[in-house]
Amino acid sequence: MAITLKIEGMHCGGCVSSVEKAARSIDGVDNVTVSLDKGELTADAQAGKLDQLVAAIEDSGFDVVSRRTD
Repeated sequence: MAITLKIEGMHCGGCVSSVEKAARSIDGVDNVTVSLDKGELTADAQAGKLDQLVAAIEDSGFDVVSRRTD
């Protein structure tokens, strides 16, 4: 399923790299793209991976403020 997460706290390319690394650390999460301009992460994830993905990003020091799945 396609996932879009709105993320607060990203201010630079290093932040983007941290969020990408956290997302890619979750098995079953692929095609990760992070936009600093939009403050969003988009990815494809297997069912049941959304909570793990959000936790990994928040553990990296960022706030996930909204979630959308398609």
